[in-house]
Amino acid sequence: MARVTAINISEKKGIPKTTINEGEFIVDFGLKGDAHGGNWHRQVSFLGQESIDKVKALGVEGLCTGKFAENITTEGIELYTLPIGTKFDINGVVFEVTQIGKECHQKCAIFKLVGDCVMPKEGIFAKVLKGGIVRTNDEITVIPAE
Repeated sequence: MARVTAINISEKKGIPKTTINEGEFIVDFGLKGDAHGGNWHRQVSFLGQESIDKVKALGVEGLCTGKFAENITTEGIELYTLPIGTKFDINGVVFEVTQIGKECHQKCAIFKLVGDCVMPKEGIFAKVLKGGIVRTNDEITVIPAE
């Protein structure tokens, strides 16, 4: 089963996010109160715990959810294999994948430690099509293409 392991938020860009128990996701914005929210294609960022574990295996200590600035940490789904345009549901909130990975301009602290970072390759971005509340442990269901 694919599920949410953490919801993460920050009031400013460029800093690790703080984990919260639940978040309100708003159509055409993203996570209420998050610095990355707005009417653009990268409203919400996702990263799998499996991707975080890859970096931990390189010997990086102290990694936890939100350190890669992801809004939602997941488990049990290979996010980066979902094609752009894929829709998925988390507790009635509907997201659409808009981008796989991103260019890493500033070389984050993780990159500086190990010479690599997973978010640019394995993180995904989505927009919110239907709003609502997402909580830790909510199930993630991919919506079949029409």
